[in-house]
Amino acid sequence: MVEADSGRPVAGGEQGAALPPYWPLLLVAAAVVPGVLLFVVGRWGDAPAVQAWRTVCLAVTVQATPFLLLGTALSGAINAFVPERVFQRILPRRAALAVPVAGVAGVVLPGCECASVPVAGSLIGRGVPPAAAFAFLLSAPAINPVVLTATAIAFPGQPAMVLARLVASLVTAVVMGWLWLRFGKAEWLRPVVRHRHGGHRDGRSRWDEFRRGFQHDFLHAGGFLVLGAMAAATFNVAVPRSVLDTFAGSPWLSVLFLAGLAVLLAVCSEADAFLAASLTAFPAVARLAFMVVGPMVDLKLIALQAGTFGRAFAVRFSAATVVVAVACSALVGGVLL
Repeated sequence: MVEADSGRPVAGGEQGAALPPYWPLLLVAAAVVPGVLLFVVGRWGDAPAVQAWRTVCLAVTVQATPFLLLGTALSGAINAFVPERVFQRILPRRAALAVPVAGVAGVVLPGCECASVPVAGSLIGRGVPPAAAFAFLLSAPAINPVVLTATAIAFPGQPAMVLARLVASLVTAVVMGWLWLRFGKAEWLRPVVRHRHGGHRDGRSRWDEFRRGFQHDFLHAGGFLVLGAMAAATFNVAVPRSVLDTFAGSPWLSVLFLAGLAVLLAVCSEADAFLAASLTAFPAVARLAFMVVGPMVDLKLIALQAGTFGRAFAVRFSAATVVVAVACSALVGGVLL
């Protein structure tokens, strides 16, 4: 036995520690509590609602992950291999003109909204005006050939629906870019976005820069994707089917309801047309609003934007995008559908 400084005996030398007086209870708890928790969670997990929640959450995550991989890979490639002068040559010098050009350029990214967020962040880091990058962010998941082809397949014999989705989505993206140009503030963006310049640095391997950028963006955005998928799954389980039928009879309420539903369901833009086509009880304009709003604002996209650009940006930008997207859907749908 060795006397400690306090005068109390300490077993096992100076590095030892006396056992607490209630150590038998701790030992019993360590042996019993994990088993009880596993039993309770296992029984609770067999409930149909929990199984449905688990299925939806996994489906959203698995559906979006390949496109998130594509987006982060493109983001890393842009940052490491594409010189900044390329963007300076492609985009007009005036930001007001760069916005529609960037919106139309969204057709080249065959991915969903998960892919567009890291790419837009990389574009801002390479000197592209934020207004143009945000127009690209909104248009890319909505007007690319994969989405338009899926829409044509989901609505056979209705080319007007494909045209209406293209026009309404592109107009929304361009209007939001101009609104950011007029009212947006740099302090709403995270400092890492405002001051990130990226690009290749002399003396460093481009492949190493690509690997580091890809790893950082994917791991960072992946966590927010999972959170958004969990929120979407919770809504899918919590809202009964009867609620959907209540709003189908009113033209204006149906538009607002399906726009809100698109935000909450967080369906990938490559698949949302098939879900919209299945909502036959709702008018065509409401289904158009579902397809226009969904690729631009949903739970997982808001989470990804908050993680990439900051919460202050995500809240303001998402709210404004919903308003503009609903208005454009109603106007375009009223003319073309």
